[in-house]
Amino acid sequence: MIDVQNLHKSFDGNEVLKGINLHVNKGETAVIIGPSGSGKTTLLRCLNVLEVPDKGKVEIGHSKLDFDKSKIPQKSEIIELRKRTGMVFQGFFLFPHMTVLENIMEGQITVLKINKIDAQNRAIKLLEKVGLSDKKNQYPHQLSGGQQQRVAIARAMAIEPEVLLFDEPTSALDPELEIEVLKVMKELAKEGMTMVVVTHKMSFAREASQKVIFMDHGIIVDSGTPKYIFEETKNQRIKQFLTLFSD
Repeated sequence: MIDVQNLHKSFDGNEVLKGINLHVNKGETAVIIGPSGSGKTTLLRCLNVLEVPDKGKVEIGHSKLDFDKSKIPQKSEIIELRKRTGMVFQGFFLFPHMTVLENIMEGQITVLKINKIDAQNRAIKLLEKVGLSDKKNQYPHQLSGGQQQRVAIARAMAIEPEVLLFDEPTSALDPELEIEVLKVMKELAKEGMTMVVVTHKMSFAREASQKVIFMDHGIIVDSGTPKYIFEETKNQRIKQFLTLFSD
């Protein structure tokens, strides 16, 4: 489903990704953990080309992009790959002038060219899925942070992506509000949605993922099942991180 080979990315001469190789199977939830500055978010943004890699290959489903200094994929190729991915950010980035329902309809209409009636019907079903069907006519400022993030998840799902990418989706939320977002994400994982999640919630990594990836200084130090990473790894850097950074 997702295949990344020898991925490199630098900013102003600082190499943030140093030859990343990663594979995520269809229906798998992969959680990326590690200290700040390790390259987690950059990797996630490279997967749907919000950041253009300097070198390497990214394959999602049937879309495959090759990057090097002399070759940048065409815009149409990038758009085709992005259609396969939905992304949920730390911030909610909802359109403030649109209702909840309109926010979820927008991508369907502009990206997928779906007519308004079908887009509305799908948006209503997605709101039911994230437990917000009663909020469809409200505006983002009328919602709590947890509710806004659930709308953002519904919006990402609206374009029927093959993969959902989450960048610290609960980091801006109070503990009580993050519970409702994590519940939706766990349900998606149970349903077999392919997801790559950057998170500081070790409990989510333990309970909802099939693969945990530990990054540090721009490389993947180790990866494996939650049991392996949390209980069996012999890597001292990972052990140190988990001792200091657990929830």
